[in-house]
Amino acid sequence: MLSERRLEVLRAIVQDYVGTEEPVGSKALTERHRLGVSPATVRNDMAVLEEEGYIAQPHTSAGRIPTDKGYRLFVDRLAGVKPLSTPERRAIQNFLDGAVDLDDVVGRTVRLLAQLTRQVAVVQYPSLTRSTVRHVELLSLAPARLMLVLITDTGRVEQRLVDCQTPFGETSLADLRARLNSRVVGRRFTDVPQLVQDLPESFEPEDRSTVSTVLATLLETLVEEAEERLMIGGTANLTRFGHDFPLTIRPVLEALEEQVVLLKLLGEANESGMAVRIGHENAYEGLNSTSVVSVGYGSGGETVAKLGVVGPTRMDYPGTMGAVRAVARYVGQILAES
Repeated sequence: MLSERRLEVLRAIVQDYVGTEEPVGSKALTERHRLGVSPATVRNDMAVLEEEGYIAQPHTSAGRIPTDKGYRLFVDRLAGVKPLSTPERRAIQNFLDGAVDLDDVVGRTVRLLAQLTRQVAVVQYPSLTRSTVRHVELLSLAPARLMLVLITDTGRVEQRLVDCQTPFGETSLADLRARLNSRVVGRRFTDVPQLVQDLPESFEPEDRSTVSTVLATLLETLVEEAEERLMIGGTANLTRFGHDFPLTIRPVLEALEEQVVLLKLLGEANESGMAVRIGHENAYEGLNSTSVVSVGYGSGGETVAKLGVVGPTRMDYPGTMGAVRAVARYVGQILAES
């Protein structure tokens, strides 16, 4: 276990390196921070931190920089989540409140996160497997052609055309709409197949084929939309950190193009809390020089998706964690009110 003083020295090194982008020496530490000890003592503490693997010396400098292990200890023990200022919170609320639909909410969230953190922002669309049905609308377009509109509690709207074998009258359509909604509204998508499986049998024989066709389209929609979707923004922000990537930025960019990789990264955020994956803690090799800060968002205390940012390990962790948490909270409020 490190002493409190050595933890303070590590915190000072992380803060200075993140702020200045320069390796940190003992003289600079004693000048910038009230550590209450001599430069010689700080040098000794730095030697211990280096021996323990929390800091390292770049070949070209006399100063030290944090390692992945050092950043990990900083995040776990030394970094509080920096609260956003009142103007920042107001700006988030005003920006997100202007959204007109779910795509707009996700798009605005990505842009906002990228601007606030100056990192790459990744937002997952609400998962249909965790969503509930708000309403199913059925509209007649022609005697034997219908439109099915599926609306979720998170604001997703899915539309499908249904071609029927025989004409389906307005009275029958209204009856199907009412019976279908009475069974599925407020229920999880995963429960819908079981809830509607015997519905055709409750209709007159001549209508059962059409009812079955409508239900088949509904269930196909659920299967198709189970595939997770992501939106990413702010990739250009990485170009500001060229010197933070030891060899080249290319592996990072390639990793960001892999949706499966990003979904896995976001998935590591537990249901209610925040996840911070630092450097080599990221299983994907292309992201070994980055950190990922992610958190779940949703309404009514239930997580429906994840959002987060990807940036270099030399990251303002308290500020980034605060921004990610605040944006997730506001997005959850918008979904709850939509």
